[in-house]
Amino acid sequence: MISWIALNMTPGVGPRAATRLLERFGSPDAVFSATRLELELLRLGPETVDSILKNEFRDRAARELEQVKELGGDILILDDGSYPAMLREIDDPPPVLYVKGDWQSCFDQPGIGVVGSRNCSTYGQNASEMLSRDLAQRGITIVSGLARGIDTAGHRGSMAGNGKTVAVMGTGLDNVYPKENNGLVREILASGGCIVTQFPLGTPPLPEHFPFRNRIISGLSYGVLIIEASERSGSLITARLASEQNREVMAVPGNITSGNSFGTNYLIKSGAKLVQQWQDVVAELPSEIAAAILPPRPEKTAIKEQPTLMPADMSNHERTVWSLLSTDEPVHIDTLLELSGLSFGDLNSALVSMDIRDLIRVLPGKNYARRA
Repeated sequence: MISWIALNMTPGVGPRAATRLLERFGSPDAVFSATRLELELLRLGPETVDSILKNEFRDRAARELEQVKELGGDILILDDGSYPAMLREIDDPPPVLYVKGDWQSCFDQPGIGVVGSRNCSTYGQNASEMLSRDLAQRGITIVSGLARGIDTAGHRGSMAGNGKTVAVMGTGLDNVYPKENNGLVREILASGGCIVTQFPLGTPPLPEHFPFRNRIISGLSYGVLIIEASERSGSLITARLASEQNREVMAVPGNITSGNSFGTNYLIKSGAKLVQQWQDVVAELPSEIAAAILPPRPEKTAIKEQPTLMPADMSNHERTVWSLLSTDEPVHIDTLLELSGLSFGDLNSALVSMDIRDLIRVLPGKNYARRA
């Protein structure tokens, strides 16, 4: 465990370099026993090679583990059975994950990433909350990035649905960003959710960290749902990463006059699944998961059209009109007047009475049909 944490702390060793080192040497302990020549052959920078040879982060890694435990968190390593199986599948997974909360139950459920604009509209916020709530109610873990706007709405929607949510951070476990979401993190943890990061304690919110966060969001999820994204939105990076990881890419369509809709509408034009309701998302999950959530489709052979029985309490005029209507084809009032033999007053009276009793449908252009 300590060697894994130390390797993750070593300058210049991100997920890609860690993968190369582990493939070459087999374990972090073997990495720290390697020679300078062996490390230089992997084209690591001089600072990184010197740090590995000195194993200068070993003592700090031991303190790190203790501090994480004091915070109530855990550290998962790549070769641990507790490491999320979905994330392990991607190219160059982070060798170490810092987690806090009920992470086991969150990772046990199928996950969907929900991301989008920080400066979202009311429409985007409502869509994020509604879809996240509806999915969470059906056992889907909502994975998002704890950012303002769509991410925050997704986390809150999941909790409103009494479901699980995972907040992936671009900072250390002890450094919530943005600060205004400290309260949201407490709510997530209290509701049975969890927070996750690959970065050591004390790591600040640097811009270059957030693409790594986005890789984890898509890596933990079966698919990523983008709700509002401008032309240069970071959410489009998440969509690209999801596609590279063979995850489904989905998007909620937006107003064509809104800059926040450019990214989502572009994704849909490029082949992303258009999402209007939770069923659209679930349909993109693996068939065995979708089948357990979606209601079964009735067999076509079992569907038989039932005749609509004439209500017993109709007047003679209403019975006449009823006999001329069907549930499938609308009939114009002029046709009813001609075929019924009723006066206009009697016909109109019968139609009004039947409409009040919800026996017929009044359609545009003075057309009428029976209710099924």
